[in-house]
Amino acid sequence: MVSVQNIETSPDDVAMVTALLGRKPMGVFRVSIRRYDRSPVVLSNRPLFHDGRPMPTRFWLCDSFLVHAISQLESDRGVKAAEAAISAEAIAATHRWAEAERDALLPSDHTGPRPFGGVGGTRQGIKCLHTHFANYLAGAPDAVGEWVRDALAHRDQSFDPARTGVASL
Repeated sequence: MVSVQNIETSPDDVAMVTALLGRKPMGVFRVSIRRYDRSPVVLSNRPLFHDGRPMPTRFWLCDSFLVHAISQLESDRGVKAAEAAISAEAIAATHRWAEAERDALLPSDHTGPRPFGGVGGTRQGIKCLHTHFANYLAGAPDAVGEWVRDALAHRDQSFDPARTGVASL
């Protein structure tokens, strides 16, 4: 799993992510998955913004191809299909793992509001296929992310970080 402790994000990364998001990133992040052209695919976010507010999304998918492909999957009732295909216990286990991983990064002296829930701040079920796929690509055991991987492959929109054309950090 990728750590974002003591990150120094390069100005080039900030510029690329700003272009992909259409706005400047709001928190501290690290690019954890890149394509071979060095363009960002997945961002790893600190669990808190600069001002101490919680950042609910630990891993953020910013690759425009994948964002579009997964948006199409969601518009074709992909969330309902994933919830029907994956056991509630497997989804809950994914959220528990994500919550524990994120909470381990919180400063021990933090007294303000804390992030809650699992993947993307969700407490149960599936809120967003994008966040689950980003979580999966970042190395988390994520049954929903695996389902998205397979659904994309079925649509001839495969993405494998180990394949030529993708560079993981």
